[in-house]
Amino acid sequence: MNNSVKVGISACLLGQKVRYDGGHKLDRYLRDLLGKYVRLIPVCPEVESGMSIPREAMHLVGDAKDPRLLTITSGKDYTEVMRGWAGTKLKELEEEKLSGFIFKSKSPSSGMERVKLYNDKGRVVNNKGRGIFADMFMQHFPLIPVEDDGRLNDPMLRENFIARIFVFGRWLELLDQGLSAGRLVDFHTRHKLLVMSHSVEAYRELGRMVASPKDFNPDDLAREYITRLMSALKLYSTVKKNVNVLQHVAGYFKKNLSRDEKEELQEIIGSYAKSLVPLIVPVTLLNHYVRKYDQAYLKKQVYLNPHPAELKLRNHV
Repeated sequence: MNNSVKVGISACLLGQKVRYDGGHKLDRYLRDLLGKYVRLIPVCPEVESGMSIPREAMHLVGDAKDPRLLTITSGKDYTEVMRGWAGTKLKELEEEKLSGFIFKSKSPSSGMERVKLYNDKGRVVNNKGRGIFADMFMQHFPLIPVEDDGRLNDPMLRENFIARIFVFGRWLELLDQGLSAGRLVDFHTRHKLLVMSHSVEAYRELGRMVASPKDFNPDDLAREYITRLMSALKLYSTVKKNVNVLQHVAGYFKKNLSRDEKEELQEIIGSYAKSLVPLIVPVTLLNHYVRKYDQAYLKKQVYLNPHPAELKLRNHV
């Protein structure tokens, strides 16, 4: 899926000098590493809506549910300009078929959360705002995974987000091929253990849906399935949840492994359970056994290879 997955991103994070002061906020991990495995689609709400570089800095004023976008010094109101541009831009982005979006944190246009809100006197009221473009994007595309550059510094959040964009990319690929009951079953089968690592309840619920497709209109089934799947994957995959899945996978080799191999595998899973080694260690050993014993079912499991190994996401969780 190299570069077939498209991810929108605030243009300044790619090093484009589009900020109010003519600078940028280059994130080398996103541009130079993640950018090797997904196609990054830059978006700058301010510049694309017609604002100059440089320009007067702006902030959000008023209520979190309906803030105004004002320049800090002169108080010029750009709210309707931003909303008008965003409405058109969102329709354009529908054609891109994005699998995710990475916003610039704390931005009055692109911050997805914790953006400062000010009152008419220029004082901070709270930090419960959301950038105008980010808010419209998230409402327009409720299923698309989103994050901001600040939150992506957390290894768990980063791994979770990137796993989700690849899942959504595979879903879009499935829709392009043409959804059928058989293809949906195959998609679900490949993602079973990944879902289990996030929510056992969702694992069972989605299994029941796929097992009874006649109970749903095909379009309704697809919409309900992907909605519940993406919701489940937003739940964090904890050590305890991963240990459950690792033991489940280990069970497939009970007739293949020697006594010493079984003991070694359990020791490594135990070390992970105690946070002595990262998740990549037991997963690497299990992948070795998958190849050695040609375990057909596990070969297809996304859980064992949810994203490119070069991103080293499981080296830190």
